[in-house]
Amino acid sequence: MSNVVERFLKYVQIDTQSNEDSPTTPSTEKQLNLAQLLEQELKELGLTEVRIKEGYVYGTLPANTDKKVPAIGLIAHLDTSPDFSGAEVKPRIIKNYDGKDILLNAGENLVLSPEDFPELSAYIGKDLITTDGTTLLGADDKAGIAEIMTALEYLVNHPEIEHGKICVAFTPDEEIGRGADLFDVEGFGADFAYTVDGGAIGELEYENFNAAKAIVKIKGRNVHPGTAKNKMINSILLAQEYIAKLPATETPAHTEGYEGFYHINDIRGDVEETTLYYIIRDFEQDSFAKRKETMLGIADELNKKYGQNLFAVEITDQYQNMKEKILPVMHIVETAQKAMEAVGVKPLVKPIRGGTDGARLSFMGLPTPNLFTGGHNYHGRFEFIPIFAMEKAVEVILKIIELYGEEKT
Repeated sequence: MSNVVERFLKYVQIDTQSNEDSPTTPSTEKQLNLAQLLEQELKELGLTEVRIKEGYVYGTLPANTDKKVPAIGLIAHLDTSPDFSGAEVKPRIIKNYDGKDILLNAGENLVLSPEDFPELSAYIGKDLITTDGTTLLGADDKAGIAEIMTALEYLVNHPEIEHGKICVAFTPDEEIGRGADLFDVEGFGADFAYTVDGGAIGELEYENFNAAKAIVKIKGRNVHPGTAKNKMINSILLAQEYIAKLPATETPAHTEGYEGFYHINDIRGDVEETTLYYIIRDFEQDSFAKRKETMLGIADELNKKYGQNLFAVEITDQYQNMKEKILPVMHIVETAQKAMEAVGVKPLVKPIRGGTDGARLSFMGLPTPNLFTGGHNYHGRFEFIPIFAMEKAVEVILKIIELYGEEKT
């Protein structure tokens, strides 16, 4: 078993699920269990400035060359998604995958099938790590952590590879959008960084959604249904009317690539009051602004229709497209492409249909594109990761560091 697999299987045993309803940092104390383990491992590898600060793990591998080489950051996140359980993960290794259905859990008749997940067919003959069907796997982002740690171990054991300062950080609460909230950019000490938090092998991302959340509060009036004529105002039916006015095809299930969307991900309510919870996503600032205007405009239209203020919309921006911060330093993307090609990985430069810590960090002064981990189907029981993709991720990290170390200035 390769070092990266051994590390990964160890890390996924630690439940680090974050909690959006918690006001603390980290949002769950159990994230510190992994943080403390990584702190210990970084010290054992001989890194300096190893510390846990506000739930963030930091460490530095000092430069071993006198060349003027940039300080490179490597970042992954500690937490797993609140969408699905990350407790008592029981990973399974599927040797030499034969291209057929994989029975994850006989008791629940859960099958990981290439019919549902056609990307499986690309990994025939490869070894895979899957769940047992009862939890997520945690490759998002414990694969990234394992890959970074394995690369660090290799650099420590191979001092002949010249490199500048390598700055490492493992962050809490990325999955609930708070991973960069307390990130110490100045103390981190990198000139630029890479999050190792992407998907399939070869993915390289430096564009992401502009993001906002919208809360639509709808007031009703409850009256006994036996005497409700011309009196009751059912907020649930008003909510249905609001939802119907948004474009039906501009949802996650109908969009891809650079197409934006409105996504309703929760409804809570009764006759008296209903609340709709949306996220708004778009790559371009103009169309992003129009989406927000649309949601506000529908509320205004319906308030006029009913002659009273029954609809109120609160919109909060979450993060921005990092592209504008990466373009001035495109060498960090170009070097990652060269590194992938050098180790036999075809670069897949694509936009992130979501966000990473790197999006916010880029606007905090630390340009941070995103590298693949190799995983698929994050946040659920059908998550899997090919072992060779994890090993290639380690090679890519090392090659990026090596390429910068070879530069004369």
